[in-house]
Amino acid sequence: MSIQRFETGPRMSQAVVHGNTVYLAGVVAGKAAGGSVTDQTKDILSIIDGHLAKAGTDKSKLLSATIYITDMKTFPEMNAVWDGWVSEGNTPARATVEAKLAAPQYDVEIMVVAAK
Repeated sequence: MSIQRFETGPRMSQAVVHGNTVYLAGVVAGKAAGGSVTDQTKDILSIIDGHLAKAGTDKSKLLSATIYITDMKTFPEMNAVWDGWVSEGNTPARATVEAKLAAPQYDVEIMVVAAK
């Protein structure tokens, strides 16, 4: 079975497709880095949409999601954006974890796995 990698760098690939499964790396905000949790989450989900499209799938085929936030007090704020984005009736298995992220401008990081 072949393996496809998208946006591959020396440390990681942004997406890896193996068979009919798409694995995304953890995604942090681009333009919204340092902004509110709402803005960061919107930015991240837009980036995820783009990665999934490149891999030949979309959010309706999400299997699992792991969400990292730096402060659980922002959980409702992040969830408000997530709930408006996720495909109704196709919600993935999900975990949300409070964690320190790689750099202080990031308050949210999301990693997903999807079917193709």
